[in-house]
Amino acid sequence: MANREELAIIRGARSGDAAAQLALGKLYLFGGASLPQNPPTALYWLCRAASLGQEQAWQLIGGYISPDVALPAWSHARPWFERAAQAGMPGAADTLARLQDAGAAAPAAMPMPAPRQAGTAGPGAPPAAPVRPGPATLAAELPLALSLARAWEEGRRQLAPAEVQLVARCAQALAGDSAASAADLLRLRSVAAEHGEREAQLALGLFLARMNQEGDRVGPGDGTVNFKRALRWLAKAGEQGVADAWFAMSRIYVRPEFSQRSASDAQACLERAAGMGHSGAQLECGIHAWRGRRAAQQNDVKAVYWLQQAVAQGSAEAQAALDRIAPPPPPAGWASPLLPLLTRELLGTQALLAARIELAALFQLTRAEALLLDVKAADHGHCLVVDIRASYGRARRRLVLVRNAAQRQALDRIVHLFEQVDAQAEGNYRQRLYRFKSWLGAGLMAAA
Repeated sequence: MANREELAIIRGARSGDAAAQLALGKLYLFGGASLPQNPPTALYWLCRAASLGQEQAWQLIGGYISPDVALPAWSHARPWFERAAQAGMPGAADTLARLQDAGAAAPAAMPMPAPRQAGTAGPGAPPAAPVRPGPATLAAELPLALSLARAWEEGRRQLAPAEVQLVARCAQALAGDSAASAADLLRLRSVAAEHGEREAQLALGLFLARMNQEGDRVGPGDGTVNFKRALRWLAKAGEQGVADAWFAMSRIYVRPEFSQRSASDAQACLERAAGMGHSGAQLECGIHAWRGRRAAQQNDVKAVYWLQQAVAQGSAEAQAALDRIAPPPPPAGWASPLLPLLTRELLGTQALLAARIELAALFQLTRAEALLLDVKAADHGHCLVVDIRASYGRARRRLVLVRNAAQRQALDRIVHLFEQVDAQAEGNYRQRLYRFKSWLGAGLMAAA
């Protein structure tokens, strides 16, 4: 679910604000607090921002958009790849040449991807990666890539951006070939990683740690694990927006055989991965926060937030955990039949009471909860913290999810109303209950 800041960026981008379009493109390119990575959508907004003079937009297009993402929108993306290539952006010239060689057809128009509304975020997309050559192409490119790698290692030449892309492509292709030379693969990965190729940095880090992207041990236990070097390369990939790298680092920091084992560092890396849209990290963060709710009360709010992010990416395990923490409400409660009685007169004379009844109908609050809830303090963006124990001893603290955009919009309106009124004006619980019963009797008589 998009948070308030991201919703404001979406509204600004759709209204034509160039800075907001750039900000939204970056959110979709690298992943935001609530929006998962989505390179095609990122390309759309970056193209719009670039057309309005945002230089960083075409720089991001040239540096991070892969050929397979650029191809469907080639007529719109091509000018920005050309500009990035002229500026010497890594990868831009290679992408431009490869798509031109492939005869990239310009589509009639690039369809506008609708920005996701709150609660409807789709699965996160992996970071853009070089396209793997086929067997015939690999056979032709591999000798040149190895020659370039050796020449750079020996200090005989520097590699141009297109040559670095060639080395990175061949490294990815060799990784999928069980008969490939391990030495050649390591050489290509190392050279590509040294030149800033984030996928090569991730692969090299995982290789040095002898683990896969899920953190499971792979390969023979031959004692060649080098966690410190692995962390160096994984951190470089992570800083370039690779969520899998942060997740792998979190796994290294909890390994008992790692001399610098650190639970706090592991959690920090896990949260970085979760914040960049890694579904498994989001699930773990949610479960970890829920288990620690007694140590810090707001941990339950944090748990629900991360679980919602994982659910948005299709995690059934996260959905099951979320249903246990905040069960779906019944279809209707005591407040729903009262909504037709909220007349214009009542809205004018008892605006706060009417708002509390509407709130109860939206989120299935009990009558005591509706009358006593501190609306401003309860709103945490993705959920309501319903806690009236200080005024109503029989109550219990519980969380209620904000499940859709309509609820979010209504809640924003109600919170704004309460921000404009002194809380003391409503009186205590007894006074609020008396006012409610008086209005209810008058309202029912009028309806009859």
